[in-house]
Amino acid sequence: MNLIELILASLRLPFAIHAFAVIIPLALVSGLVGVFINLRGLEFVSDGLTHAVFPGLAAGFVIAGNPGLLPGAFVAALVATVVLTYLSKAGLSSDTATAITLSGMFGLGVLIVSGTGGITTSIETLLFGHLFTVTAMEAGLAGLACGIAALLLFVTYRAQVFTAFDPEGAQGAGYARLRTNLTLNFCIALVVVSASVAVGNLLVLALLIVPGAAARLVSARFSTMVIVSLLIAVVASVAGILVAISLSFAVDVPIPGGAMVALMFVGVYLVTLLVRVRR
Repeated sequence: MNLIELILASLRLPFAIHAFAVIIPLALVSGLVGVFINLRGLEFVSDGLTHAVFPGLAAGFVIAGNPGLLPGAFVAALVATVVLTYLSKAGLSSDTATAITLSGMFGLGVLIVSGTGGITTSIETLLFGHLFTVTAMEAGLAGLACGIAALLLFVTYRAQVFTAFDPEGAQGAGYARLRTNLTLNFCIALVVVSASVAVGNLLVLALLIVPGAAARLVSARFSTMVIVSLLIAVVASVAGILVAISLSFAVDVPIPGGAMVALMFVGVYLVTLLVRVRR
């Protein structure tokens, strides 16, 4: 079976359709957000927001099971974004503010999960996602979160680009640093929320960090970086789903889709790095 036949065959499987419906919008938004993360050196901030969303996932799961994951994550993302941004504004270094937010919120999430029954299943769902059992409602909510993030980036695009290359100049030109930072942090959090059902809380960093980092290895031109980052994100995501489905049928063992997608992202980065080193 060639690649085209595999894609067409996958599109006849309801679970694969839902997986594609989640992962493609997520890949597009994370590819764009990833460029700004890389240019502004916000990898640790992204890690902090990833972990800060965990208590929302945990609380949502305890209250309503899988359907409660995204609403709970959204609330936690909003709280974490505001706390992290204002801690930085209050004079704490970005790393200190991130470490405080990360530790406090993730610890709260562990306490919530520990107080419930079925802890193993709960943690597995929260940390590693459930890409191939995503419901239509979860796919819709994840798409909505991606849409909000894309809209916010579109509205603040000039400010984000200016700030990424010249923060002081952007402030001098009238772009409010607090608003710009708050918007970008919230967009990062929305990507984490969207990815929570797909690749889980632990593997989302691959989607956030790898496309922008790989794109920067290819070009220093901003427009080229955006295009390459988007291509990498979409191709790696689709390839991860197809490989997971193919292997699952070939070896008759379920292969986690989220983990395979994350591995594809890392694999693309390593190949890009190897090509750059050889040049």
